[in-house]
Amino acid sequence: MSATTLAARHLTLGEFDLELFEDGSGAPLLFLHSGQGFIPQAPYVGALAARRRLIAPSHPGFGQSSLPEWVDSVDDITHVYLELLDHLGLDKVEIIGCSIGGWIAADLASKVPNRVSKLVLVGPVGVKTGPRDKLDIPDIYALPPDAVQRLMFHDPANARLDIAAMSDEQLSVIARNRETLTMLVWEPWMHSAKLKHRLHRISCPTLFVRGESDGLVSAEYMARYAALVPGASSITIAKAGHAPQVEQPAAFVDTVFNFLKS
Repeated sequence: MSATTLAARHLTLGEFDLELFEDGSGAPLLFLHSGQGFIPQAPYVGALAARRRLIAPSHPGFGQSSLPEWVDSVDDITHVYLELLDHLGLDKVEIIGCSIGGWIAADLASKVPNRVSKLVLVGPVGVKTGPRDKLDIPDIYALPPDAVQRLMFHDPANARLDIAAMSDEQLSVIARNRETLTMLVWEPWMHSAKLKHRLHRISCPTLFVRGESDGLVSAEYMARYAALVPGASSITIAKAGHAPQVEQPAAFVDTVFNFLKS
């Protein structure tokens, strides 16, 4: 699977300057990235754009998207994407959301179920399903980096970044992504207290996807999450962790399109 690089453009939506990557043709597919940000040169990106009109914004505060001072929640970001759909003239879209992007996608689909035709949630966070005195998602900020990499990747070697080869701009984006992610997920930890009570509103076919070695989103957590969405199904991708789209791009793309075309 070959890599491609999408060019970014910037949209002004109210107070937001939104970085937007777009390529391909056909039915619109909105891709909502994880806390690591959108990586346009990743192999799975070109494969998605080859079969759909891929629309991939950088969340507010990630990449080169602006972050007004009043924005402090996933709910705020969801409303930005509702405005994006209006701006692009999209009445209905398919959505893929990864990790925190899955949280945003589920929140969006619960708010406007008539505008989402199919929903793919990849290692999603965003709801509290377990006991109050136990975290559903491990506290990644209380662990050393190598322990976090073992939780996130089937093969931790896939997590290695050549920091020395990166530009100051690239390093700044990594730091900014991490800072924004911390703000969004810190309190309450990795969830909204309200979202689980709205998930019954999701009316489109929904697929939950998990890497078999995902140490952040357990199989039990995802099963409880999926049970809150009417008619949702689940699938596991072998030899992958929290980001199966990165570790197993071919299997990920096949899984997505088998679902979207079904």
